[in-house]
Amino acid sequence: MDALGRVVKPKTKRAKRFLERREPKLTENTKNAMLIKGGNANLTVTEVLKDIYAVKKPFAVLYKKKNITRPFEDQTSLEFFSKKSDCSLFLFGSHNKKRPNNLIIGRMFDYHVLDMIELGIENFVSLKDVKNNKCPEGTKPMLIFAGDMFELNEEYRRLKNLLIDFFRGPTVPSIRLAGLEHVLHFTALDGKIYMRSYKVLLKKSGCKIPRIELEDIGPSLDLVMRRTHLASDDLYKLSLKQPKALKPKKKKNISHDVFGTTYGRIHMQKQDLSKLQTRKLKGLKKRPAEKSAQDGGTSPKKPKSA
Repeated sequence: MDALGRVVKPKTKRAKRFLERREPKLTENTKNAMLIKGGNANLTVTEVLKDIYAVKKPFAVLYKKKNITRPFEDQTSLEFFSKKSDCSLFLFGSHNKKRPNNLIIGRMFDYHVLDMIELGIENFVSLKDVKNNKCPEGTKPMLIFAGDMFELNEEYRRLKNLLIDFFRGPTVPSIRLAGLEHVLHFTALDGKIYMRSYKVLLKKSGCKIPRIELEDIGPSLDLVMRRTHLASDDLYKLSLKQPKALKPKKKKNISHDVFGTTYGRIHMQKQDLSKLQTRKLKGLKKRPAEKSAQDGGTSPKKPKSA
């Protein structure tokens, strides 16, 4: 059994805290990404990995040394690094004559490769080439996807899901307007994927709602899809399974319409309307003839007093 696979008992409090952070949780931690450089990566691939690392920080680990591995042929190295650095997302960059400027983006499930998509870089503009002010480190980006291919094609649909998983950042309970300052825009058009990064500028508009302008801050990538390694439907469904403790309990007799309005149903005993107390009006009083007919006969007349 390898060193990472055996059961380790902590000997210090620090080791105990380290193992507790890696234990399964009902609400998982923010996913970390590892960026790995292949054995023959060129300058373009290295700059792309550095820029993606700058966008992804602090939830990323950048390996600076070259690692000779081929993820589509042997995935043991990626699984080893994933377990070592506790990362469930990865981006692998390489370059060769057959597949120049190559990127492989993927994710793990239980420290095994779940999805993997190979992308080729056709055009690249780095962060250094754009001289505008950048967003602060750790800014949660807004993700925008444009193009029918992200909805019609299964591979593009899985790529969209993978990109959301890669760049979504931490889950936050509330949002403020000033914090919405970074936009990542992905466009699928004519068999290519265009990635653009913008900074949101809030300008004066003369009213309460500010005027929005977008400023290019980089990096910009023109990508083309190459090979894919997608999980089967059963394995993909298993990876999306949630524990029972997180599932909201269904409340009886409560429903919602398409507009979000809540409706409640109340169960009551059957009401006897004949005993319902209504407002007494002279016009609704029964006549003596109706009362006698209802009683089944004529009522005796009262004797007049002398």
